[in-house]
Amino acid sequence: MFLRIVAVIFPIFAVVALGYWYGRVKKPDMKFANQLNMEIFVPALVFSALASKSFNIEAYWLLAVGGVIVILGSGLLAWPLARLLGIDSRVFVPPMMFNNCGNMGLPLAILAFGEQALPAAVMLFLVGNTLHYSLGTWMMSPNARIWTLWKEPVIAASLVGLMISVLGIQVWEPLYFAIDMTGDVSIPLLLFALGVRLTQADFSDVKLGLIGGVVCPVSGLIFAALCVWLLPLSPEHADMLIVFGALPPAVLGFVFAEKYGLQPHRVASLVMVGNLMSLVFVSMALAFVL
Repeated sequence: MFLRIVAVIFPIFAVVALGYWYGRVKKPDMKFANQLNMEIFVPALVFSALASKSFNIEAYWLLAVGGVIVILGSGLLAWPLARLLGIDSRVFVPPMMFNNCGNMGLPLAILAFGEQALPAAVMLFLVGNTLHYSLGTWMMSPNARIWTLWKEPVIAASLVGLMISVLGIQVWEPLYFAIDMTGDVSIPLLLFALGVRLTQADFSDVKLGLIGGVVCPVSGLIFAALCVWLLPLSPEHADMLIVFGALPPAVLGFVFAEKYGLQPHRVASLVMVGNLMSLVFVSMALAFVL
């Protein structure tokens, strides 16, 4: 079992470590690479997964419901804790709700469950990303224009992919292969970019980071277990949801905090310490499902 867990998590943390090493040595500006990933490669990955012949939306709606419950439930637990700790809820609650289902969740699902798990992982990523850009944005800035959500390339690609799936349209095979090949770039680049981002980690509030590093996966696991108990999920989707619940805070949370001026240094501590601590909680989740 130990060797199986190592085989799953080693490639992920090896690529992250490579990005961290390269970031320390070369100090690259990843802004353009991240922009390419979020506007081209990740949308291509999402579209290819949702528009594939094997994707049937009816088989994934319960998993999507489970993802929503995990996210919202984590927020319900984090809100009173933020008040207890005397922390602005806009700073603490969103990172506890929205986990790293992109940078870590997608590659983790493939390594743990195989390529056939990609559509389910994309569905959970889609749920998390959509709620993060809509509800998460509103929580941080109630005056933000959420109606422009559809302009985000990932959301637009998911809508088109879902429409093709629902209508049973078959994409021309050479075109689908080109899009699928483009999407393959996204996962290693997500991990590498996470490693580079860790070089900019702010550990000035380590105590808060340690608290968040425990609260995020523990609350996620509590509600994931509740969903597995209440919802008639398939064994494969139940396992996926457990691993989803164990993921650390999303790196995107720091980007949003920086954008809206909500103590980004504290959010950075939550995100970075949480991602380092994920080695423990992700390993525990894998030990349970594998």
